Amino acid sequence: MGELLDGSKRVAADSKSNDTVTLPSRQSFFAVRSYGLTDEGKVRKSNEDNFLIANLVKALQVEQTSLPQAKLQQSGRQGHLFIVADGMGGHVAGEEASALAIDSVETFVLDTLKWFARGKEQDHDQVLREFQSAILQVNARVLSEAAERPELYGMGTTLTLAYNLGDELFIAHVGDSRCYLCRSGKLHRLTQDHTLVEDLVRAGALAPEDVAKHRLRHVITNSVGGHSPEIKVEIHKVRLEADDRVLLCSDGLTEMLTDDEIARVLDGDCDPELACHRLVQAANDAGGSDNITVVVAHFAAHS
Repeated sequence: MGELLDGSKRVAADSKSNDTVTLPSRQSFFAVRSYGLTDEGKVRKSNEDNFLIANLVKALQVEQTSLPQAKLQQSGRQGHLFIVADGMGGHVAGEEASALAIDSVETFVLDTLKWFARGKEQDHDQVLREFQSAILQVNARVLSEAAERPELYGMGTTLTLAYNLGDELFIAHVGDSRCYLCRSGKLHRLTQDHTLVEDLVRAGALAPEDVAKHRLRHVITNSVGGHSPEIKVEIHKVRLEADDRVLLCSDGLTEMLTDDEIARVLDGDCDPELACHRLVQAANDAGGSDNITVVVAHFAAHS
């Protein structure tokens, strides 16, 4: 098995520090714990997957004041961003494409996304439109980079992101990585696979049970970058409930494990880190034919 590369990121105020104060927020619906893990699998010699977990905190940094107050003041309201990208086009190109896609989303979130909007329904619709626009911009950047560097010609990536604010989960998706919601022990797939065989299933030309062994099941019809400038961004909005678990993963997991097997792990392990390790290990035990990347987030009610 390849060397495990793991990471998680949390941004939280230190209650013991006089330099930081966190203001209360009415929008803090859940205590969110998350973890991500990526592994090259048992067959591939390189890892073209990348992932990101990030917290968004609205903050005010005081440079100078005559008042006795903390230097950093931040709102208790947080946004949570989760991304999985599975690169295509060979080791260098695929890894470059997935990293570039995540970097581009980070730039968008910092410079453009009004994540701290008031939370009205129309604001939520705007968030979906903004993420849709962001992925279109990511696509243009990947294509531009590939055009300037011949060794990266044709590079592309899947891109699946989930963004949580309050009790809402916003999803933007391109490719065949997936986003799942596990609720009360039942796994719900929130995204569609943008592949040739899934297109055939939706058209009624192929039976769902024939997908797993179809020789063209890896042919992606919609990706960030690649050989076509055309891209369709799938978007969704889901209202979360206490104890929900959200999984983002590359197809290195779903090629090896059934939805029932994934559900058993997510339902059995409240700890996202343990769930990630068990999912990756199970995929490797089943053959590990591709890179495996998982991000798990647990939304628990505040005690």
